[in-house]
This record gives sequence, structure tokens and C-alpha cells, in this order.
Amino acid sequence: HLECESNVKKYAQIDTGYLIVLDKTPFYAESGGQVSDRGIIKASGINLNVTDVQKDNDVIIHICNGKATSLDNVDSVTCEVDSEYRNSIKRNHTATHMLHAALREVLGSHVQQAGSLVAEDRLRFDFTHVSPVQSKELQEIQELVNRRIRDNILVENVETTYKDALSKGALAFFGDKYGHKVNVVTIAGDTDFSVEMCGGTHLESTGQVGYFRIISESSVGSGHASYTHL
Repeated sequence: HLECESNVKKYAQIDTGYLIVLDKTPFYAESGGQVSDRGIIKASGINLNVTDVQKDNDVIIHICNGKATSLDNVDSVTCEVDSEYRNSIKRNHTATHMLHAALREVLGSHVQQAGSLVAEDRLRFDFTHVSPVQSKELQEIQELVNRRIRDNILVENVETTYKDALSKGALAFFGDKYGHKVNVVTIAGDTDFSVEMCGGTHLESTGQVGYFRIISESSVGSGHASYTHL
């Protein structure tokens, strides 16, 4: 859901605007390499732009600028996520899972994710590998991702237990902390192309990615490389 009515639980005014905690929110808070949503919070006398959303333990903090006559005793506010911005992030996040699967298929199942950045205009994927990636391998990886895009595979999101997810082969990497309940994102097709535990936002099908292109590759350290997609 990209919109909801919420109550302001706490707020603080800062030099650049406001920090706001709501009783419920449609905004995705930055997590797991995915940047936060943007959007607006509005009501009578309140017109705020949500520029960032962060988690402090279990508390979600909306970082806002704009105008508000008062946030005291506000009955409710309307929260609206920027859908175009969210969809751009979803394209790159689903593409990240597809890149991860393609890397493991082309280079070997020893490849492990070591970090990522999922933004609205690009993705970066960090992974461990035993040797430099050859240009022929990069081309093969890119072509594999684009074949899966053209296949327009359904992207499934299912909540299950951590133990059940592991038993079904779901991947969990780079030191993420998982609770008893987890979300599993599956891009199957004829085979289980990609099955990962992930709490981020995703597309409904791979065809919505459009086109995937690797524009740079660089070594960060021994056996460690970085990819960027635009």
C-alpha cells in the first residue's frame, strides 16, 4: 500500500525540518542496502516532504522538510509514497536478485553477496569471488539476466519461518539478522532461478525491469568485486 491515514506519535523539530514517528506508515525505511521511500505527509496546515526514512531499533523515523502550522494534537495525517520513485527502486531491487542468481550460475555457487546498494537510478552489487571476472563472463551474466527479464517470470513474495525458508534453499547472506518470520522472494520460471530471504520491495514480474546492463566492474579487494547497473 502506498497511502494510509496515520497518527503522529512523536515528533521533533530540527534545523532542516522535522523528525516524525507515526503509529503506522506506508513508507519503506532504509534497510538491507535498499534506500528509503520518499513522499508526502499532509493534513490541514501540514504539507511535508518525506526525504528519508530510517529505523532506530523498531522505531521508524520519517525525516521531513516543508511547512506545518503545528503537529500537536493532530487527529490524523495522510501519508503518500511517491509511486514513481518506489517503482524505480523496485526495478533495481528485483534486478539485484537476478544479478546475484546469474553470478552464481555463471561463476559458481561459491559466489556470495557481500553488500549492495539499491537506489532509484542504479544498483551496486558486492560479492566474493576467487578470481577476476573476465569480460566474456560479464557478457554472459548480462545476457542471462536479460533472458530472464524477457521470460517475464512471476516474482513471488511469501512470508514463512526462517527455518522453513532455509529448508527450501532460500539464500541469506552478508550478516543480515533474521527473526522467526521472514519474507522469501522467489523468481522461479522453469527452475528456481532465484530464492532469497528479503524484506525489500519488488516487482510483480521480471519483465517490468525492462533491460539490464552492467556498466562497470571493479575489484574492491582480493576476491571481491563491485557491479553497477543503470
